[in-house]
Parts: sequence; structure tokens; C-alpha cells
Amino acid sequence: MDDIKKNIMENIKKNRLAPSMLAIDFRHMEDELKAVAGVGVEIIHVDVMDGAFVPNISFGPPVIKFVKEAVPDIKLDVHMMVQEPSRYFDKFIQLGADNITIHAEATSNLRVDLLKIKDSRIRAGVAISPDTPVSEIEAVMGIIDCVLVMSVYPGFGGQKLIPEALDKAREVKELRDAKGLDFDIEMDGGINRDNVKEVLDSGVNIIVAGSAVFGANTAENAKEFLELIKD
Repeated sequence: MDDIKKNIMENIKKNRLAPSMLAIDFRHMEDELKAVAGVGVEIIHVDVMDGAFVPNISFGPPVIKFVKEAVPDIKLDVHMMVQEPSRYFDKFIQLGADNITIHAEATSNLRVDLLKIKDSRIRAGVAISPDTPVSEIEAVMGIIDCVLVMSVYPGFGGQKLIPEALDKAREVKELRDAKGLDFDIEMDGGINRDNVKEVLDSGVNIIVAGSAVFGANTAENAKEFLELIKD
């Protein structure tokens, strides 16, 4: 495995900000992406929605291709809110996804699908929606690189963080530590500069934030977030 692939496969285990493109201003998409990259953001979170698993449709391959070309040094964290997601793995990997996260609720072959991602030598993550217990993913914790705890109901941006998600993140961390495993814990939904410390305290180390980053003063927003979550 070459050095670049080795880097991608290693778990981060450091605090990182992953701005969510769900809130980006499409009129100035390239400028917005370069603004966050310019202040030190290393990950972009791309929500892929199919209108079936969630009641919304978002980004597809053309957008992922554009992002990879606009900011080639940023890692692409592709969050698939898609029913039976394995249909699209090859395409997203070909376009440069560095991490693919799939929902436990969206596949009938969770372990098989995660191993397919791993076989492509990129990071594999599993996401759980607010009503899904952590026990549903315990059996695959040994093969993943990331658990994404949804702190809102998936499908739309701008929702408020569900406080019970913090308890779920703590449970994931306790299981990870008890099993001696090594994966990142990510949280997505309703995170802002007022509650990010509480989110970090729950064990989360990858912060997904959309409307709290993109918009007016994108670069300054991202910079302030990075200061708040600094290890």
C-alpha cells in the first residue's frame, strides 16, 4: 500500500471539522470550498440522498467529481443516505471518495457492504439514525473506521441537535474502548459553536457542521470552529 492510501486508511482519532456541503451556497461553491480549505479544514462531508431512504434528493457523482477537482487535497467524507448503497460504491470510489459511510438501516447486508468498501482500500463508516440503538452496529465495530451518530433525523439540514445523541456517542465510545478498537466517532446534525464542546465531551472527534460553517463569513466560521475543537 502506497503512502497516500496508507494515510487514508489510518483512523484520524484527532478532532476534525467536516463542513457539510448540504448548506453550501451553490452560486459560489468553488469559492466556499476553497475558503474552508484555506483555513485548514481537511475533510468535506458530502451527503448523498436518494429520495427513498430519506425524503430528499441531494448530491450525486457530478458534484463529488467537482469537489475533488476544486479542492484535491481535502478528504471526501461521503455519507450515503441511500437504500442498498452498494450499487454506487464503485462510482464514488472512482471519483475519489476517501471515506464512505452507509446507514445500518439502509442495507440488508451491512457487514458485506462494509467489507466491500474496505476491499477498495478506503475508509468505511457506519451511520445510525436517532431511533436506531447502538446494539445494531456492535457486531461490525471490529471492521469499521468510523461510527457516524446522527444527532438529527437524516434528510434535511438546519435541524436542532437531539440531546439523546450525546448519550449514544458515549455508549459508542465505551464499547470501542472496552473492545480495544480503533475507530473515529463522528456526529452530524445541529452542531454549532455553542454546543460543540459538549459534543466533543461525549467522545466525538469528527464534527459535521453545515449551516454553522457555510454562508456569511464561511472562512471565519470555519476558523473559529477549528479553534474550538483544537486538540
